[in-house]
Amino acid sequence: MTVVVGQDTAKTRRNLDVNGKTFAYYSIPAAQEAGFGDFSKLPAALKVVLENILRFEDGGFSVSTDDIKAFGEWAKNGGKNPREIAYRPARVLMQDFTGVPAVVDLAAMRDGIKALGGNAEKINPLVPVDLVIDHSVMIDEFGNPRAFQMNVDREYERNMERYQFLKWGQTAFENFRVVPPGTGICHQVNLEYLSQTVWTDKDPDGVEVAYPDTLVGTDSHTTMVNGAAVLGWGVGGIEAEAAMLGQPISMLIPEVVGFKLTGEMVEGTTGTDLVLKVVEMLREHGVVGKFVEFYGDGLDNLPLSQRATIANMAPEYGATCGFFPIDQETLRYLEQTGREKDRIALVEAYAKENGLWRGADYAPIYSSTLHLDMGTIVPAISGPKRPQDYVALTEAKCSFAKVVAEYRGIDVSDAAKDMVEEGPAATKSVDINKSQAVKGQDYELHDGSVVIASITSCTNTSNPYVMIGAGLVARKARALGLNRKPWVKTSLAPGSQVVTEYLEAAGLQEDLDAIGFNLVGYGCTTCIGNSGPIAPELSEAIAEGDLIATAVLSGNRNFEGRISPDVRANYLASPPLVVAYAIAGDMNIDLTTEPLGQDKDGKDVYLKDIWPTNAEIAELVEKTVTREAFLKKYADVFKGDEKWQAVEVSDSDTYDWPPESTYIQNPPYFQGMGAEKGTIQNVIDAKPLLILGDMVTTDHISPAGSFKESTPAGKYLTERGVPVREFNSYGSRRGNHEIMMRGTFANIRIKNEMLDGVEGGYTKGPNGAQTSVFDASMAYQEQGTPLVVFGGEQYGAGSSRDWAAKGTALLGVKAVIAESFERIHRSNLVGMGVVPFEFTDGDTRKTLGLTGDETVTIKGLDSVKPLETLDCDITYADGTTKTIKVKCRIDTAPEIEYVENGGVLHYVLRNLAKA
Repeated sequence: MTVVVGQDTAKTRRNLDVNGKTFAYYSIPAAQEAGFGDFSKLPAALKVVLENILRFEDGGFSVSTDDIKAFGEWAKNGGKNPREIAYRPARVLMQDFTGVPAVVDLAAMRDGIKALGGNAEKINPLVPVDLVIDHSVMIDEFGNPRAFQMNVDREYERNMERYQFLKWGQTAFENFRVVPPGTGICHQVNLEYLSQTVWTDKDPDGVEVAYPDTLVGTDSHTTMVNGAAVLGWGVGGIEAEAAMLGQPISMLIPEVVGFKLTGEMVEGTTGTDLVLKVVEMLREHGVVGKFVEFYGDGLDNLPLSQRATIANMAPEYGATCGFFPIDQETLRYLEQTGREKDRIALVEAYAKENGLWRGADYAPIYSSTLHLDMGTIVPAISGPKRPQDYVALTEAKCSFAKVVAEYRGIDVSDAAKDMVEEGPAATKSVDINKSQAVKGQDYELHDGSVVIASITSCTNTSNPYVMIGAGLVARKARALGLNRKPWVKTSLAPGSQVVTEYLEAAGLQEDLDAIGFNLVGYGCTTCIGNSGPIAPELSEAIAEGDLIATAVLSGNRNFEGRISPDVRANYLASPPLVVAYAIAGDMNIDLTTEPLGQDKDGKDVYLKDIWPTNAEIAELVEKTVTREAFLKKYADVFKGDEKWQAVEVSDSDTYDWPPESTYIQNPPYFQGMGAEKGTIQNVIDAKPLLILGDMVTTDHISPAGSFKESTPAGKYLTERGVPVREFNSYGSRRGNHEIMMRGTFANIRIKNEMLDGVEGGYTKGPNGAQTSVFDASMAYQEQGTPLVVFGGEQYGAGSSRDWAAKGTALLGVKAVIAESFERIHRSNLVGMGVVPFEFTDGDTRKTLGLTGDETVTIKGLDSVKPLETLDCDITYADGTTKTIKVKCRIDTAPEIEYVENGGVLHYVLRNLAKA
C-alpha cells in the first residue's frame, strides 16, 4: 500500500492518495494546526463527530467555527462541554417494523406537500437508506426440516400488503433500497455487508471525498456496527425521517466513558458472558446520553464479532453508543467478510492519517473510566425481566427461587435457602414451586419449566464463536443420547445466511437439528416477540396452574410481556447455554453442579461433559468462517427469492391508499395542516391517563407481539372481518394508526398504579370506572380534556420504536412527567409534539400521593426555553392544590421549533413546501 498526503485549498481539507487513487478528506490534525484547539487526546468516537462538523462547516451548513473549537474545550475540561451541535449521519438503516411506519409517513408527506401546493418529489431521501425486512417472520413451525419453508410461506401470507407497500417505496423514492425477507437481521447485514468503516462519496465538484462511515437507524441496536468502528445509534423513525430529508440531528457534545478491557477470556466463557457483565457495570455507572468507548490491551484478544456483541447491547446499558476504534482486527474482519482490498487499504490509511487508529500508544482523555479484566468473567445469564439483571450461572438456581418466592409472596431468604440446600422437591414445604399436569402428556409443568429455548438475535448469531460453540454442545449431547425436553419449543434463527453456510460446512447443523434447533427463518423472531404460539396444552397448563414458565434466548431483550404471553420469566444467555437449558428443561436445575440428564446407559451427564474447549471452537471457526462464504451469500443481497420477485407494485409517485387495508392506512398527522406553525399550548386542567412505575419500557408503551380478540385492536380487526388467525402482531401492523392507537399502553404486563393490582392496558375513564386505555382516551377527547402520563425512572427504556410516542400523541396526551427519560423515547416524544417533563426537588408520583383523580396545569409553554423549569399545579380530588417545579425536557432550540410545528415532520414539511 502506498500513501501520499497533500494539501487542498480549504482550511482543513487535504488529499490522500491510496494505491494511486486520490481522495479528499477533512483533517483533524490540520484543524489543530489551524488553531481551532488541541484535538490530539480526543477519543476516536468523538473525533468522528468532529470530522462531521469540519466537513459540513466547509460546506456552508449551519455549523460555526465555535462548534469546532468546542471539541478542544471538551478535552481541556476533562471530557465535558455539552455544547449543542448539528450532526449529519452519512446514511440511515431501517427494519420493517419501524421502517413501514416511516415509509407511511413519507408517503403521507407527499400527499401533504401537494395539499400545501408543493412538489411531491421533494419528499425524497437525501442520504442513502437501506431497509432490511427482518422483523416479520414468526415461529409457527419448529423442530423439523419443514420449519423454514413453512414459516416463510406464512410470513408472505400475513405480510403481502406490507411487502407490496415497501416495494412501492423502493420504486417511488430515490436513495432507498430494500433487503428482502429471508436475508438476515438488519444489524448483522449492516455489519457484514453494508458498512464500510470509511465511506466515500462525490462532492458537488465531482471529487471523491473519504470520511468516517456513520449512520442512524430506526432500531436501537444499530449500535452493533460500532464494533467495526462505524459510529451509529438508534433513533425513532420520526428522527430518522428528518435525517433522511436533510435535517441535522441536534445533539449535545456527549461525555465519553472509557471502558478499559484487559486480560483475555478464560476457558468455558463466551462473549455473551462478557457482555452481560459489561451491561451490569455500565448500568450501575450510569451512561444514559453518553458515548462509551472501549480501549485497553484486552482488545488485542477480542475478535471483532465479540466486539459487535458488546456494541450491540449499548441500549441495554443505556449509552448512545459503545464504540471500538479502528485497529488491526478491524482490517482483518473487513478482509474476512469480503470487503474490497482497496477499501481496506483506504480504511487503514485514513484512520492513521486522521487520528482514528488504535495503536499501542492510544491514550485519549475520557469523561470517566471503568476497568474490567476479562479473565474474571464467568458463565452467566441475565433476567428475569431486564438485561442488566446479571446472574452468574452458579447463582441462577437460587436467583430463580427468589423470583418464584417474590411472585408467590413468600419470604425470599427462606425460600432461596430452601431451594438451594434441599433441591426443588423441598420447595413444596413452603408452597413455592407450583406444578400442573399437561393434558394428553405424561409429564407436568412447574414453576421454572423452560418452554422456549431460542438461538436468536443479531447480538449473538453474528458471533461465530458462540454459534460454533452451540453446535458443538449439540454434537456432544447428541453423541451421548441427550435431547431437548418435550415441553421446550426450540428454534434457530440466524442473523444472516452466512451462519447457515458455516454451520453446514462444519457439519454442525445436523447436530443442532437432532436436538430440535432446526432453522426457522432469518430474522429477529423470539427476540422481538415473534416466538409464535407454544402448544395449546402447555399454554392451558400454565394458565390453569398460574405457573412461572420461562424462556431462555440468546437475544438482547427480555422485558415483561415481550417474548411470549405464556412466559413470565425470560433469561438472556449464550447460544451454547440455550442448548443446555433446552436439554435440562428447567430453571430449577443448577447447571454447574447438577446433571442435565442421563446418557444412553443411564449415567448422569453434566454441562462440563458436553462443553467444548476454546481450542475446538477456534479450530472450526478458522476452517469454516471464510471470505468466500460472505462473498457468496451477499452476492445478490437485494434480489430476494422468487416470492419477493413476484411481488407486483405500481410506479406512481404517491401511494394509492387502499381503504379496505388493515395494514396500511394514511395517518392523520398532516391532514388539514396549515402553512404556518403555531405556539406550544399550555397544559390546562389535564387528567392523568396512567400513573406508571420505574423502567417502563417502550415495549410496555407500544408492544410488538400478538394480541387477543378481546383487546381494542382485536375488536377493530374482528369488526372488519379479519379472523384471529390473521391478526399477526402489533409490530406488523405499524402502518395502521388505528391498530397502533388501540395497542398503546396495552402490554399484558403493564401496571397502571391508578388501579389496584391490575395488569394490562386499563385505566379509569371520565366516570371513574375501569376501562381500556384506548376507550378512556377517546372518551376524554370527546370532552375536550387534555391528558398527561406520570412515570418513574428510566421512562421509555428499550426499543427505539416511534409508535411509543406516536400512540401517546394520538391518545391525546400532551405531556409526560417522569423522574427520568431514556434518550430515544424523550426525543421521539418531542418529535411528535408531546412535551416531556422531569420531576425536580425530590418529587415523585409517590411523594405526591397521586391516584389519578387529580387535574394538572402547566403554564409558560407558549414561551418556554430549552430545559426551563416551570410550575406544575396539581389539584387533588378534595380541592387542595400543590405547586411543584418540573423541568421541561425540550433540550434544544430546534426542538422548540419542532413542538411549535406539532412535530418534527410538520416542521420539515412546512419548510419544504415554502422552499
